[in-house]
Amino acid sequence: MRKKNIELKTGITAIDLITPSHHSKQGIDIYLPSCCVGVYALDPKTKKIDAILAKETILATGGVGEVYLHTTNPSDARGDGIAMAYRAGARIMNMEYIQFHPTALYVPGEKRFLISEALRGAGGARILNGNFQPFLSELAPRDVVSRAMFNEMLHSSADHLWLDISHQSKQWLMERFPAIYRTCLDKGFDLSQEPIPIVPAAHYNCGGIAVDLKGRTTLQRLRAIGEVSCTGLHGANRLASTSLLEGLVWAHTAAEEIWEGWKDRDDYFPPIEEWQMSSESVDPALIRQDWMTIKQTMWNYVGLIRDQSRLRRALKMLRELQWEIDSFYEKGEPTAELIGLRNGILTALLITQGAWRNRSSLGCHYRIS
Repeated sequence: MRKKNIELKTGITAIDLITPSHHSKQGIDIYLPSCCVGVYALDPKTKKIDAILAKETILATGGVGEVYLHTTNPSDARGDGIAMAYRAGARIMNMEYIQFHPTALYVPGEKRFLISEALRGAGGARILNGNFQPFLSELAPRDVVSRAMFNEMLHSSADHLWLDISHQSKQWLMERFPAIYRTCLDKGFDLSQEPIPIVPAAHYNCGGIAVDLKGRTTLQRLRAIGEVSCTGLHGANRLASTSLLEGLVWAHTAAEEIWEGWKDRDDYFPPIEEWQMSSESVDPALIRQDWMTIKQTMWNYVGLIRDQSRLRRALKMLRELQWEIDSFYEKGEPTAELIGLRNGILTALLITQGAWRNRSSLGCHYRIS
């Protein structure tokens, strides 16, 4: 078997999928079915945008948690793949189903660190309010616990709550939860001596780009795998380690099908237009403020508990913000930060629109009106 060289391109940022709808041959316009032939991508070192062509394009960009004020996700989980697929015309579904994890370590100015629910299940840890009193049933499902915490924070104007497992010894904690114990200790909290500050946090997106059993989207030659996709395995609420299985199985089946027909493929690549660069600098303060607006709006209006008035307000604010962001995106010099902001506002709107249309509470989409 002839070996194929794989070229890894690191540090570049995908901007948009390349989706030609027609080409001209001998003066005749020929219209093509919707398909993807690659991506436009920014190289921050050269500040150039290149068209990267491919017989198959696979999106594996992860989740959307970064559009919320509190999240367990990495900082680049802002829905880039979903936003690109939506702009290209691929089907997006179930975006309103966002699972929130009840216990994430709260340290101002730092990423939220996930505290396993096993501390409560196996260790008897209790969630406490600002007066260090228990206020909920520890045996309730994850989404019920998270909503109770959100309500408590809202009514008491608290930035966070507390998790107490100080009745367990240091040795017990070190044996069963060494990584959590050490991380908390590094942040200045000793689990064996005192309660730690926690918040519920956006954890997993059950919706995304609609795919079949081979990872194929509704756009030809475009696939999606992992959290960016919507396979249907989770239903209306994430099923724990199913997400790991989902990513592994869909990656395998997608790669297997692509390889089986690779030699016989004769894919068409139309002439690609060069990217038209803009040169106006973008004030980083605008990007920072816009992100805070997105995060606060999503947390308060499209978070754990949703109602008609909150969602209406969110739609109005996010649509106006999207218009502002798109305006300076068209004129501004492309940067990874500006590209991410453009994708983030679209992701936030897709979640909000899904929540607005769906009036029935189910799983991790909870509406009170």
